[in-house]
Amino acid sequence: MSSVYGKTHRNLQDQFDSRKLADRLNDSIVKKEFDTDAKKFIESRDMFFLSTINHNNMPTVSYKGGNPGFVKVINSKTLVFPSFDGNGMFMSMGNIKENKNVGLLFIAFDKPHRLRVHGKASISKDKNLLKDFKEAELVVKIKLENYWQNCPRYIHKYVKIDESKYVPKKNLQTPLAGWKKTDLVQDVLPEKDKKRVKKKDIIGISEWIEKVKNGDPSA
Repeated sequence: MSSVYGKTHRNLQDQFDSRKLADRLNDSIVKKEFDTDAKKFIESRDMFFLSTINHNNMPTVSYKGGNPGFVKVINSKTLVFPSFDGNGMFMSMGNIKENKNVGLLFIAFDKPHRLRVHGKASISKDKNLLKDFKEAELVVKIKLENYWQNCPRYIHKYVKIDESKYVPKKNLQTPLAGWKKTDLVQDVLPEKDKKRVKKKDIIGISEWIEKVKNGDPSA
């Protein structure tokens, strides 16, 4: 199997006497196709972290959340996930248009357990894909390069308290994001959002920020 290491990795491995260990891990845990266990774990997650690279060659990381199963492994080399309504910046999607290389971290904080996934991303408006994800604006398709299971040693255990009310659900209208009711953005909101904002519900941006800091569920 080809190595995931470059010259800088090798230099550090030699410095800390871990080259043989690194070779063993590369040969034994790095996989090129999703197996049944990986598919089951990925599709059980309700969140993951997505790393993309922008036009200035700078990386950024985003949290992506949904209902369990919102990421689908459609074959041994491909997974897909929806891009829901966001803040209008399109940072992750724009970055993917610029640079297809992405990293995904799937993690279960209650076990703990995690998978690192690396691949080439593309963005689709294919109706056959969009229909599987309520309110998705785009669907991201990842062609797998490799993935592996990571040691859970430093993962603190956490338990999920509640699910986000903003995750789209069948037969329910998704609430408007709290920040879209702030005075900061009223004149620049897309028309579809302006129609949903009632004048009496508009609050100051500072008030909304305080709500977020204090864990107010209306934020």
